[in-house]
Amino acid sequence: MQLSVAHRALVLTSHGLIFVTKQMNENGCPHLNDLKQNVDIVCPYAIISKYFVTCTTPEARFKKATTCFCFVCKSYGPRLHSCLHCIYFGCFSGHIQEHAKLEKHYLAIDLIWGKVLCFQCRDYVHYKEFLEIDQTNRSKVAKQLGINPPEFLHRSDKEVYLAQMNPEKRKIVGNSTIGLRGLINLGNSCFMSCIVQALTHTPLLTNYFLTENHVCQFKENSNMCLVCELTRLYQEFYSGNTAPLTLDRLLHLIWTHACHLAGYEQQDAHEFFMATLDVLHRHCKGPVSVTTGTCDCIIDKIFTGRLQSDVVCQACKGVSTTIDPFWDISLDLGASALSSRMNQSDSVLQKQSLSNVPTTLLDCLERFTQAEHLGPSAKIRCSQCDDYRESTKQLTMKKLPIVASFHLKRFEHSSCSDKKISTFIAFPEKLDMTPFMFYSRNRTSYSSNSNINNSNGPVCSSNQQADSKNWYSLFAVVNHSGSLDAGHYTAFVRQRSNHWFKCDDHIITKANLQEVLDSEGT
Repeated sequence: MQLSVAHRALVLTSHGLIFVTKQMNENGCPHLNDLKQNVDIVCPYAIISKYFVTCTTPEARFKKATTCFCFVCKSYGPRLHSCLHCIYFGCFSGHIQEHAKLEKHYLAIDLIWGKVLCFQCRDYVHYKEFLEIDQTNRSKVAKQLGINPPEFLHRSDKEVYLAQMNPEKRKIVGNSTIGLRGLINLGNSCFMSCIVQALTHTPLLTNYFLTENHVCQFKENSNMCLVCELTRLYQEFYSGNTAPLTLDRLLHLIWTHACHLAGYEQQDAHEFFMATLDVLHRHCKGPVSVTTGTCDCIIDKIFTGRLQSDVVCQACKGVSTTIDPFWDISLDLGASALSSRMNQSDSVLQKQSLSNVPTTLLDCLERFTQAEHLGPSAKIRCSQCDDYRESTKQLTMKKLPIVASFHLKRFEHSSCSDKKISTFIAFPEKLDMTPFMFYSRNRTSYSSNSNINNSNGPVCSSNQQADSKNWYSLFAVVNHSGSLDAGHYTAFVRQRSNHWFKCDDHIITKANLQEVLDSEGT
């Protein structure tokens, strides 16, 4: 069984770790302090924050919507900044940088997050008064909109001290291996190691565990908290130490909170992945959002998507729609067991069966979102007909998660035998999920003679355009080698933009993208 994990490419460009260095403290950088000695910078920041960052009033929201764009190219992004010295908006494609160089105005405010960028330091700076203004405004807006107030990051004195004493960790250089650690196999624990490697290279999770202040629910015994243990592991992974780690404490916690995984035999990596997400969700469960009715914990924010199920009555064509959350998408690989048991006299039926076996991830997704006729033995009561009717059922994506996890169902269990499906399933580096969204599948009809084995996937009609929000970029793949009874799990993980590594328990080796794409995947 394999687990391949993808994440939106947009995430990588909008989130990053910001470290405090010796010259970056609560009072800002030297350049900000020099300017503060001559002019009032708090008042301009407060005005920009009120009208163009947090938008504390309807008037402010209108003003931002109508006047907040780059003064040069008239675009609304990317990463629009406002000059702190004068009235000037510029995008981060180069126009705000040109303004800073020409006018020598070296301080600008990010109009999404309200952070102040110093072009001379080439970094965002931390200034206590600015932070207080931003937090006050954001809390005010949350109260007006009736949503949960935002959680603010407060660095402890110890965290600030460690960052100040280790300025070399402020920036990761191109050939750095920080974040790569081998994991000791405790005896059939490779299923756990590969999932931990994938999770520790999930960008948003890494940001959370390295920067957030988790409030432990096990106040009397924090050793029982999986979030606390993973926080410790993330610190170990990114400490710069390269010695292999032992996950005995993590394994014990999983045994304690997910009893069905307890024992020393080999376990299913996908099952371990789902159990880990479930325990993490329970241990860091946040308040329920007033607007969406969903949990605001980090697990739901990153991994939760929404699956739409449309059941259509074949008599009255009435549609019944339900929306359910999901953490992963499990994909069938075809009825290989049935075709292998057919004799030569069943060659025609065997040929038809084999033609339906998917060969790419797009094939699997196409099958997953195809309308399925439920048949006379699975009639569903139609509210409009007030009777049980035959119907069709179709699954589509209502809302995509930030990190999408695809599980290929390689382990086949039947009353006759258990076996592993070793069919090679090709998967891309970049994946567009637009064709599988509810608004694409429900409104676009595909040709009746189109072949699901088309390696290019479903072809959209001319009026259907790819949505940039639906693009994903591959960053981790979990592989299973061997048989169902005696196998071994390994993982490929992406470090930074294009550096791939193979993780085989305690051994970490350099890999390339082609090796990743040629792997079997689970």
